[in-house]
Amino acid sequence: MSSPFDIQVVQMQIDFISDTVCPWCFIGKRRLARAIAMRPAISFDVRYRPYRLDPSLPKGGMDRDAYMTAKFGKGGGVEDAQKVIAAEGAKEGIEFDFAAIRRAPNTLDSHRLIRWAALTGAQDEVVERLFAAYFENGEDIGDIRVLADIADVSGMDGAQVADMLESDQDLALVEREDQLAREMGVTGVPAMIFANKVAVSGAREPQVLTMVIDKALEMAAQPES
Repeated sequence: MSSPFDIQVVQMQIDFISDTVCPWCFIGKRRLARAIAMRPAISFDVRYRPYRLDPSLPKGGMDRDAYMTAKFGKGGGVEDAQKVIAAEGAKEGIEFDFAAIRRAPNTLDSHRLIRWAALTGAQDEVVERLFAAYFENGEDIGDIRVLADIADVSGMDGAQVADMLESDQDLALVEREDQLAREMGVTGVPAMIFANKVAVSGAREPQVLTMVIDKALEMAAQPES
């Protein structure tokens, strides 16, 4: 006989596929956090997975204005798009400062840092700090010193992280995970996979994400055929 004080803890894994220079991923992360808060009875395990929007960028990155012009042309609707992003970000407490961004970084090292942060339980904090560093402060998140500082304030060993980033540790693993996302059909980010049952793309509103969570729970509860 069950006690009225028994609480059944429901668990759900969410795979959040993103790139650290994707503004909609920053917005999507904040919206997912709000959706999670709407389902307090569920214990969520959010795992951040790598996806590089432009793997061809040189290791040291490049001047952002030159990069944006080469990719979208002069004008190209970039400023209009940034105004939309800034407005949507403001709703989530994000202060985008695109004018402060000087570098278009290669994001491979930032994804290595995110991978290592999972080992210390600091992954969510590191991802949040990476987004804020780049989009709100204009920092170069391809710079090892910036990444080490983010690791340090997130409770990791910044000096050790810097040494690891100077090596090729886990480079192949991150590149492979990026490739796996593409093989799964991911063509843009953010993309989220709920309980390995339901996938959605884009920075969906929290109300939509809660419905996805409920659907994933329902599907997970069904017996395997």
